[in-house]
Amino acid sequence: MPASINADASNKSPVSDEGELNPFIIPVIIGDGVGPDIWRAAEPVLLKAARSSGHNPKFVEVPAGAKAFEATGSYLPAETLETLKKRRVSLKGPLATPVGGGMRSLNVAIRQALDLYACIRPVKWIPGVPSPVKHPEKTDIILFRENTEDVYAGLEWKAGSNEANSLIDFSRTNLNASIREGSAVGLKPMSEFCSKRLVRLALEWALKEKRPNLTLVHKGNIMKFTEGAFRAWGYELAKAEFGALTVPESEAVPGDARLIIKDRIADNMFMQSLLRPEEYSVLAMPNLNGDYLSDCLAGQIGGLGMAPGANIGDGLAVFEATHGTAPKYQGQDKVNPSSLILSGAFMMEYLGWNEAADRIRLALKRTVADGLVTYDLARQDKKLKEVGCSQFGEAVAERL
Repeated sequence: MPASINADASNKSPVSDEGELNPFIIPVIIGDGVGPDIWRAAEPVLLKAARSSGHNPKFVEVPAGAKAFEATGSYLPAETLETLKKRRVSLKGPLATPVGGGMRSLNVAIRQALDLYACIRPVKWIPGVPSPVKHPEKTDIILFRENTEDVYAGLEWKAGSNEANSLIDFSRTNLNASIREGSAVGLKPMSEFCSKRLVRLALEWALKEKRPNLTLVHKGNIMKFTEGAFRAWGYELAKAEFGALTVPESEAVPGDARLIIKDRIADNMFMQSLLRPEEYSVLAMPNLNGDYLSDCLAGQIGGLGMAPGANIGDGLAVFEATHGTAPKYQGQDKVNPSSLILSGAFMMEYLGWNEAADRIRLALKRTVADGLVTYDLARQDKKLKEVGCSQFGEAVAERL
């Protein structure tokens, strides 16, 4: 994992003079909807794996989302952000975001407030998990998605608003742009700085893990000066900072030991991910492309319930369940906690607790191999036994 850290003075986990392990404080945003259900299932697994590997985390809830709003009048209290900054590594469940109005995404707000510029999602199939593709075992891809710019910057204005009308008038007068009157409008900022730091992180990880290739995913054939620039900046960065270790696909020779840099247009990459996923190892892309493609690839390995995720900045990280709040299943002890469990393993890998991370992943594989799954997987394969969210967590803990 790139940017692995050792706990700083505010969050140490050393052995005390008495020989006991002091706790490593990890803030947890339990989340809305099914957040409490999956956390109850995940916490015992994470604690048992860490403690059996010589570590002593202490999970401390911090408020965000609907629960925080009821208590404080704020969906994202300043104290919560300050705690996430201080402790540096945290876990998060799903947070609700209204569609078409109301507050903007809390997930995006956290990423922007903490400058968590890389959304990282590993996609790898666990044997026994139902999949809609014939060969899910061919998919072993990690996605690096730029997290702070693109259309997620929140620079959009309602149709008929003074802001939208002013921007339309300016565009017509000064840019010779044809925009229909009464349109809603938005801006899509993409900078060299943010694009390059995302690609740099992806390249560092790919080289460290000895991956064979990295692909820049873009829509530069249409959006030539935003997504086209992302592609160009990615190649520039690879040549300038990793020139001896990387080679563009067009210059690679058979058996080339260097990391091969590819680029693919986003819609083509969707097709490639279905037809030839084994040819792709690391993907780096702008924000919106990454949102779409990470969910698409997760579908090939069983769905978002099986997909871990992380938001990484310089010295800060928030690991999260990648699915939504699923309010219709709230309190039913039904949903799949694997995304949060695997994100917890990803977090432990980031901390350097590799043995604990490996224990969790192996235990989860054994649970699935024994035919025990939650409803989202059982409905895809009648040979599997459906168990509840808490039962699944207990089964994973038993197999650690």
